[in-house]
Amino acid sequence: MVEKLKVNAQPGKKLTCFCRDCHRETKHEIITEATLSGTYYDGGFSTDWMTKHQIARCLGCETFSFRKEAGTEHDNVQIGENEWEYQPIVDVYPNPREGRQPLADVGLLQDKIQRIYEESLQALNDTQPVLCGIGIRALIETVCKDKKAIGSDLYNKINSLVGLGVLTQDGADILHKLRTLGNDAAHEVKPHSLQELGLAFDVVDHLLLGVYILPEHAKKTFK
Repeated sequence: MVEKLKVNAQPGKKLTCFCRDCHRETKHEIITEATLSGTYYDGGFSTDWMTKHQIARCLGCETFSFRKEAGTEHDNVQIGENEWEYQPIVDVYPNPREGRQPLADVGLLQDKIQRIYEESLQALNDTQPVLCGIGIRALIETVCKDKKAIGSDLYNKINSLVGLGVLTQDGADILHKLRTLGNDAAHEVKPHSLQELGLAFDVVDHLLLGVYILPEHAKKTFK
């Protein structure tokens, strides 16, 4: 294995990162960065890899954090017909998602959905990314089943929710991204970053709020 280290002490690089004090995605400035890269050789095949270690500062509240970005040449995801995007695994320390609280009215969810939701959230807070990813997929599947979505697979069932009036097309597009995330966790045992899983849970919270919790409040309020 060949390795090389490059240290960039020039500040000014900007990126978007979740801030634990602002409690949302904000612009961060990279104060310093050390990049470790190399090549793995295995059975006549080679794989280029790179890990960036960064000290980042929020441009809003000026909180400092440590950010690690790791990936290989195979971590490119197709986002267009002839367009690919490099998507490494990103972790931020201290974990900005640690101690994430459940929805305020989680008790209004059906028992099975509530159980999967709470167990998946616990996996996120315990830094168990594979289990959390699997839980998110299971949660989507359970919602599809509860709403009697039609289709031979989860892809078609999510699209069916649009026709049933449960989701907007934009909402379905987001769920497809979560479905892919869950597939990677279940079939490839791929641990997604805490930042990705935190964003996925933001989407899950909005889904459950719109499909279950707000309608229940509406029934009680507008009799």
